[in-house]
Parts: sequence; C-alpha cells; structure tokens
Amino acid sequence: MTSVRLRWLLPARAHRRTRALPSPAAPGETVAEAVGVRVERGGRAVLDAVGIGVRAGEVLALVGPNGAGKSTLLAALAADLAPSAGEVRIGGRPAAGWTPGELALRRAVLPQDAALSFPFAVGDVVRMGRAPWAGTEREDEDEAAVAEAMAATEVEAFAGRPFSALSGGERARVALARVLAQRTGLLLLDEPTAALDLRHQELVLRVCRERAAAGDAVVVVLHDLGLAAAHADRVGVLHGGRIAVEGPPAEVFDEDLLSRVYRQPVEVFPHPRTGVPLVVPQRTDAAREEREKGTIRRP
Repeated sequence: MTSVRLRWLLPARAHRRTRALPSPAAPGETVAEAVGVRVERGGRAVLDAVGIGVRAGEVLALVGPNGAGKSTLLAALAADLAPSAGEVRIGGRPAAGWTPGELALRRAVLPQDAALSFPFAVGDVVRMGRAPWAGTEREDEDEAAVAEAMAATEVEAFAGRPFSALSGGERARVALARVLAQRTGLLLLDEPTAALDLRHQELVLRVCRERAAAGDAVVVVLHDLGLAAAHADRVGVLHGGRIAVEGPPAEVFDEDLLSRVYRQPVEVFPHPRTGVPLVVPQRTDAAREEREKGTIRRP
C-alpha cells in the first residue's frame, strides 16, 4: 500500500533505469568542494571567494555567527543554490553537470525547516528518502534502510502518527531519518540540533560520527561550538561571507579569533578529562556581581 501511495513521488521507470549508480568514495577522497564560490543576494555578497573541500570519512562542521553564510554555503555544496561565480563540484564533476535524479543518489540534504502540506504518517515520510533508488538494484534495501534510519533517530515509537502532529524536536528527528534512509555518500545537515534537547543533540552528532566512520562525508551547520569541538574532524569558521579559518577544532578554536568573529570575548580551554576544547563566554566580575544581586542594568 505504501509503495502505491508514494508512487507519484518517483520518476518515470524509463528514466530510473538509465541513471548510473554512484560508487563508494575512498577514505579521505574529496566528494564535494567549493572553489572560489561567490553568492550574491540583493546586491550583497553573502559568500565571497569561498573554497572548502568535503572528504569521505569525515565530519565537517560549519560554524559562525548569524548571517555569516553557513546555510548559504551548505545550499551551494548541495547544488541547491547556483553560485554567481566560482564552482561547486560533487563526485569530481561540476554540480551543474548532474541531473536532479543523479544528485539525489549522491547527496542527501536536511534543511533547517521540515514542513509537509499533507498529513503523511511518520513511516511514509522516512520512506520518501528511498524514492531516488526506485527501479535500481538497490531498491531491495528500502525496508532495511527505513528501519535502520528510524531506529538510529529513535522515532519507531510514532511511526504511524501524522508528521503534522509531532513536536518540533520529533519532526527534526523524523526529517533526519529520511535523510539517513536515502543512504547517500554525502550528508548535508543544516542545524540538525536546533530544536533538540540535550540527549537528542548528542544522538544526532553520534549518528554523524557513525556515518563518517562508515565512509560517508558529513557536513553539518552548528551553532554550538562545544558540539562542533567534540564531534567534528574539521571545522570551517565563517565570518562575513568568507572562511576565516579551517582545520581541526583543537587548532582553529582560538580565543582571539572566536572573540573577533563572534564579537563576544570568549575563553577556550581543554576539557579536564578528554582534552576537547571548551568555548565559554567571558563574564566580568562586575556583571557576575550584578547578576547575583539581581540588579543587572538594562542596555
């Protein structure tokens, strides 16, 4: 019954047969990259001369203040947004050279907002991630892929509930399950932890690490620098539409740099047990005293 309900989502069978299936990337192989990418909106450069690579077997976190260009860069890497200059390459080819169906076999995208106009059941929403594989030899993996994705995101308990009846955090996990069920070698996740509680934030980033360990390339936009430091292999810090610095968190999370980028003095020190960088705002003694007295002045 489900396959009948979802058949309208699938491309024509004749077209499905002609698509070349992707091969797994070797560990460390660049599966997507931005080269000199510029994106303009309203006459303003949102991204300017941005270059960054995404490698198989790694989690790349994109961090930075609001308006720095994180989501725009993710959309460009997904080939959902064409740059006004520069180039995005996926699987060694210009992104514009792939058809939408071919792209759907190679990268899965989780946008910030998950919205549906129809009251689909949660199980059907996750199963939509399998649409690109219909008519291919990997179609037989559908049920296993859906079950695995729902278990990884802990959404099996409400598989039959309407997606529209879920809380924001539950919807976010279902949307991630759909992306995981797609089983592509490149995952692009835009703020997947924004609506989640502490437990499920950690769950999502553990899933990202597991996918990277299995050979996938994962790009995740994060606001929480602690999550980025704990789970990312590399971090790209965006500032004013450019990559201010890129590298392992322990190398790039510098007090002076982050204080300048976020326009907020911060302290960076190693976790006493793991050594992972911890980033906390600097708080002056005067502000602390006022807070304790309950007399903080309004700006």
